[in-house]
Amino acid sequence: MTLTLASAGESHGPALVAILGGLPAGLELDCDAIDADLKRRQEGYGRSPRQQIEQDRVEVLAGLRHGRTLGTPLALVVRNVDHKNWTWGMSPWPPEGEPSGKGTKPVTLPRPGHADLAGVLKYGHDDVRNALERASARHTAVHVAAGAVAKALLATIGIAVHAATVDAERAERDTVGGVVEVRATGVPPGLGSYAEKADRLDARLAFALMGIQAVKGVEIGDGFALAALKGSQAHDEIRTDRRRDTNHAGGIEAGISNGEEIVVRAAMKPLPTLMKPLASVDLSTGEPAQALVERSDVAAVEALAVVAEAAVAWELARTAHEKFGGDAIVDFVEAHRAYLARIEWH
Repeated sequence: MTLTLASAGESHGPALVAILGGLPAGLELDCDAIDADLKRRQEGYGRSPRQQIEQDRVEVLAGLRHGRTLGTPLALVVRNVDHKNWTWGMSPWPPEGEPSGKGTKPVTLPRPGHADLAGVLKYGHDDVRNALERASARHTAVHVAAGAVAKALLATIGIAVHAATVDAERAERDTVGGVVEVRATGVPPGLGSYAEKADRLDARLAFALMGIQAVKGVEIGDGFALAALKGSQAHDEIRTDRRRDTNHAGGIEAGISNGEEIVVRAAMKPLPTLMKPLASVDLSTGEPAQALVERSDVAAVEALAVVAEAAVAWELARTAHEKFGGDAIVDFVEAHRAYLARIEWH
């Protein structure tokens, strides 16, 4: 059984929810480690006041007993503290009484670069908030919690995942993007497959990273730079011990991990909510207008590093579990040990 991850929740709804399926029983989880990743996601230059409001913590509703997984679906919750100010505006049922708090008026000014206009056109909404709430990067919080669980699973077989920013800059009353790099060590050769396109590890990592809000580009290893090289320069020669002195491929060849460090980068566009808004249209009147101005980060590249780290960890955990299987964590670990012995990988 493969690992599965489903999430739900809106930016200003009561909570964000994730259900993780397929985890082996007996995996030890550390609440403090999960909360530490949630805190890392909220830190860094350019974050909005929302980060001071939330102070994210994980809650576990099912699938865990005394700190160990049960082999049943694991249900994680991250509460939205700010929901108390949006109770009327984000009520799941038709609200009663006079409008109060935030979100009481329809949003009709779509922001260029966000899901606003495409979302209302696709789903037939008459209020942009119906699209922007789910499209918001706020829901990455619960995916970071899921990534922390994935990192715990990977750690049992010696795989570690780390991310860092590569480039970022500041701008007054504007937003900026940047690049993050994620590296995974301890990955054995053999994760992923060339047999089917959907099984290629590089394709799966690219899919996972492109699914993060504001990410517009992904490269594996030296990526686009390889296009300017000759074959004799681009490929990683193999030593007698089957290791490499270079890693232009980023640890993946033909969709399969080759035993070297996994290296993947994601490029983030500037965030679309601007304090100096761009030109838009008022959907209620059809007249030219300035786009919606709502609380937003100036830069979120450091946060993206944490979210990208979680995404890569989850996808590596999925491929590792597909490779080694096991209903119990001891079976997973033993299958990994036996595989390394078979291929004589040290």
